[in-house]
Amino acid sequence: MNRLVRITLWSFALFFLFSGCRKKEWDKYYGRPSDLAQPIYQVLQARGNFTHFLACIDKSGYKANLSSGGYWTIFAPNDSAFAVFFKENSISGDSGIDSAMAQKIVKYALIYNAYRKADLTNYQVSGGADTSQAFKRKTAYYNWVYPEKGKLVLAANRNGSFNADDNNNKYIPYFLDNFLSFNNLSAYDYNFFYPTSTYTGFNVAGASVVNADIPAENGLIDEVNQVTMPLPSLEEYLATNDNYSEFRKLLAKVISYQANGDITLRNRALTGSMDSVFIKLYDAGSLLGLAFSPNNENFIQSSTDAQTNGWSLVVPTNAALIPYEQKILSHYGTFDAAPPAVLISLLNAHMWITNIWPSKLAQTANSEQEVPTFDLSNVVDKKICSNGFFYGVNKVQDANVFRTIYSKAFLDPNYSLMTRALDADIKFSIVNPEGHYTMVMMSNKVLNAAGYDFNTNQNAWSYQPPGGTIEYGTAAQSRVFRILQTSVFVTQNHELDDLSGEGIVETWDNEYVRYKNNTLFAGGNMDDGTIVHIDSSSTSINGKVYYVDNLLTFSELSLGAHLENLATAQPDYFSSFYNYLIHSTLWSASDKSILGTTPGNFYTVFVPTNAAISQAVKAGLLPGNTTTGVPNFKPSAAADQQTVVQFITYNILDKNTVVPDGKKSGSFATLLKTLNGDLTFINVTNQPNSMQLKDAYGDIANVNIPESDILCDRAVIHSIDNVLNFNAH
Repeated sequence: MNRLVRITLWSFALFFLFSGCRKKEWDKYYGRPSDLAQPIYQVLQARGNFTHFLACIDKSGYKANLSSGGYWTIFAPNDSAFAVFFKENSISGDSGIDSAMAQKIVKYALIYNAYRKADLTNYQVSGGADTSQAFKRKTAYYNWVYPEKGKLVLAANRNGSFNADDNNNKYIPYFLDNFLSFNNLSAYDYNFFYPTSTYTGFNVAGASVVNADIPAENGLIDEVNQVTMPLPSLEEYLATNDNYSEFRKLLAKVISYQANGDITLRNRALTGSMDSVFIKLYDAGSLLGLAFSPNNENFIQSSTDAQTNGWSLVVPTNAALIPYEQKILSHYGTFDAAPPAVLISLLNAHMWITNIWPSKLAQTANSEQEVPTFDLSNVVDKKICSNGFFYGVNKVQDANVFRTIYSKAFLDPNYSLMTRALDADIKFSIVNPEGHYTMVMMSNKVLNAAGYDFNTNQNAWSYQPPGGTIEYGTAAQSRVFRILQTSVFVTQNHELDDLSGEGIVETWDNEYVRYKNNTLFAGGNMDDGTIVHIDSSSTSINGKVYYVDNLLTFSELSLGAHLENLATAQPDYFSSFYNYLIHSTLWSASDKSILGTTPGNFYTVFVPTNAAISQAVKAGLLPGNTTTGVPNFKPSAAADQQTVVQFITYNILDKNTVVPDGKKSGSFATLLKTLNGDLTFINVTNQPNSMQLKDAYGDIANVNIPESDILCDRAVIHSIDNVLNFNAH
């Protein structure tokens, strides 16, 4: 027995001897280094001035997390910060902080991953950091389900949608010198939002960092002098002030609640509640929706891009917004009666898909790419929120769609068809407040009377010609768009502000419209003898509109048909030229077209008077009796026939329309080409109500103004007093 005891004792001794040796070897290679910092919790304990924050950590349930593994940056408020926090919030020390508040304080102070001060401005993207870009990081804090309107609700984490794998974590902002300088910002931009704080070169929200980069085993600690509660989202901050109740009411019109089974089950497991959970969605992210969702804590890519940027929401006070609503709704009365685009346009005008830094306000465009119509003097409230910047203003952002000539159709139900056509065609030009335009209004009544409408079932324009059947599709649409473009004018010099006189003006699509004594007429009106009467007018920031009783229609007659009509109506001015034309090889009797011209292209036709042609015959330029000047419209000689062709083609400008409006001067190519195939030109000197032509030999012809400006299908016919020397070519 004694022998057995001795053997056992020796065995234990040998075991402990070898175990001790092996432990020393283990510690040597795998043991905790003696100079390794303690975990975050223990470092805070050892420093001695974080007792209140440690109490919050204990209550929040994060002691174990911060005492062991992980990889954190923590913005830890010191005891002095809590002393101020207790006083400002009437809290009786640590006992006045419950576990819910403790979680908010601790989790919002925790950033995923450990960053030294020098690395906090690095934008974390795939492939490596992009330096000096970031001023925010995602925290461990996020809101969970909350009651609203009698149901359990969770905020959307995307623009117009929801991803159940994303907790919609809140971000915390910080401000460092290299970020400000890289982005051409300064302490002014910080102090604008935090006027009671001092910018120190390293601030976290309104706090200053007292000690940075305190090492810990599981991360880094930045000691701050202020307790920062989780910042509200833009939506949450908006809800705190009844001065913005009208804007909230408008936003509510684009909110929907969508039941979500996954979140309902998660909430049931967490809380025991059997109620369904609904995702609060804004109609956002689509082409016709809001620019962004104010409750979305992420940014555009729903990734790390929220480190560098965020949304901005500019909210007018009730006192500013309500009168503005009444103005833009003067024809509709309510937003519910108006097209949805009116409400969306108003809201989007106040939404920026970027942070508006105060020093850059004037040049920072909103979601509609429009710069502010307010300035910093109009700002009555400002807040850096968890997902963007909030500005309360005493002036409405005046959207271009509400202040330009476009608004005259957009905000009036009597012009809904015109609005539809503008939206599909030239809206984005005429909403430019820097330009100046004139627009002739096209009411639904006038369009319908002319046979035009839009069929919502077929989603297509329709046209019913007089006595004909209804046509749908692109042909009808093209007709509407052409009439629309004939009704819009670029008038940088205010050319059409006064229509009491007489003149001609170029349209949006390079056709022409004439005016006389407050009436208007285009090519089609001249063909059918109709006149567009002006009933009234209205001005906007970028031009003037005229309310009228008819449409400015385009000509559907061929160029030859116009010359035929002119030869009959005004024979002294047009008949000789016409007779040369119809007996030449250029004439097509079947459709009254001119060889070398294409319907729909632009042309200018200069027609010498009969007297001028007679003089040209006497001079031997044209076939006829050189003694009497009587033209020979049917020459038999091939050379004479070719002369007629040259005469006619030289008097037609190719792909250009020129009228006596003082705008287009210079050399213009004609249809005539030389034997070598070279172009020939007529030089035009253009002044208002006066136009002179010159050929290569210096011969001059003047436009007979009273018998000119005959509007055709994208062409213009003028009478001239001389025959230019076409034979020189």
